Amino acid sequence: MDDLRFRLQRQFPALTHRNFRLLWLGQLVSVSGSMMQSAAILWHVAILVPDNMKGLALGAVGLVRLVPVLVFSLVSGVVADTADRRRLMLVSQTVMTLVAVALCAITLRGLTSVWPCYLLAAINSAAWAFDGPARQSLIPNLVPREHLPNAISLNAIMFQTASVVGPSLAGVVIATLGTGWVYACNAVSFLGVIIAILLMRGVQSRAEGASDGVSWRFASEGLRFVFSAPLIRSSMLLDFFATFFASATALLPIFAQDILKVGPRGYGWLYAAPSVGALLASLAMVRISDGIRRRGQVMLWCVAGYGLATVVFGISRAFWLTFLCLALTGATDIVSTILRNVIRQLHTPDRLRGRMTSVNMIFFMGGPQLGEMEAGAVASLFGAPISVVTGGLGCLLATAWIAKKTPELRHYHTDPEHVPGQPHVTGGWVSPRGSTAGTPAPPPSGGSGV
Repeated sequence: MDDLRFRLQRQFPALTHRNFRLLWLGQLVSVSGSMMQSAAILWHVAILVPDNMKGLALGAVGLVRLVPVLVFSLVSGVVADTADRRRLMLVSQTVMTLVAVALCAITLRGLTSVWPCYLLAAINSAAWAFDGPARQSLIPNLVPREHLPNAISLNAIMFQTASVVGPSLAGVVIATLGTGWVYACNAVSFLGVIIAILLMRGVQSRAEGASDGVSWRFASEGLRFVFSAPLIRSSMLLDFFATFFASATALLPIFAQDILKVGPRGYGWLYAAPSVGALLASLAMVRISDGIRRRGQVMLWCVAGYGLATVVFGISRAFWLTFLCLALTGATDIVSTILRNVIRQLHTPDRLRGRMTSVNMIFFMGGPQLGEMEAGAVASLFGAPISVVTGGLGCLLATAWIAKKTPELRHYHTDPEHVPGQPHVTGGWVSPRGSTAGTPAPPPSGGSGV
């Protein structure tokens, strides 16, 4: 038993820290419920609109989720850097709970119009716009610096586990009890994070040197930092363009209902497929993430693999081939995501983490949500398969363009003298001749490195 405990502590050192462990377990419950609701809303919208409007209606879900993020993201980042981050999470989690309760109530009463789904999805997204920067900024204060890559990998495992469990359960609940009960499950699941936050002790909830109040000067400082750091800027652009072209999740109800004809249970499995692949890949990343030195090249090849798998998904007419392709998109995407997050967190000072995260939200929300609108429009004109295939090709072209234009990303590497598991973590990029040619841009004057 002691040997097993030692191995677990060695593989998952971030979980030895009580506050991180509480948040991780709470998020596992809460995110599972949120994934159930995300899948249910798409299914719900698809059955509330005429068949010839499904593509646009499903794409509009992405738009209503995106607009609140664009409106509130910069403000939410400043709030996360100036306010008590735990208190901000409690407020945002409570708002999202109320949204789930409202969805449950109107659905069980017999909803026949689609606009309430759009309205409540927008309110939920607005609350999430404040929750994301607060949560992401809090995590580096729950573990020591040397355990941060492990914490990020564990968060990926948590998210992907929830993304497998959630949609799969949603498909079962929709088929047996109805869509309204999916929303009820999500409302209850938020208690996981709320209880975890209340049980935390001795947490630095505000950034050191945080100022009071919200102003454009604070917001613009975050923008200047992001766009003056080539690695952070290029990784965000890569995320945006890749997901803009290859976001096909919103079209899954069309594939499940009209092309593959697999019903709600099959839809639940297809929706969960990317997370199955991502979960397996994130489990591997816990062991090998510290040993990946040429992170830039690995990231670029993973995004290219994401685009290629999307192309094959659009061509496939077999359920299991489609499932496999979707799983591959999840596996390649999560490796790229973990590497991007490690780079951003390690090279962003604590006082700017909320603002960096809020700027990143515009990219990683804007890409897939606008991509869902684009995919829906193309699907309405030319059909869902053509929409998916052309999106995958667009992802490949965008990846090649960013790789060509950003040598800092192509040649980014971890410090060759760094021993995995030790606290010192740095990074730079290697010139084509193999010498260190530079490092990420320093934080603005007055900031301390992470």
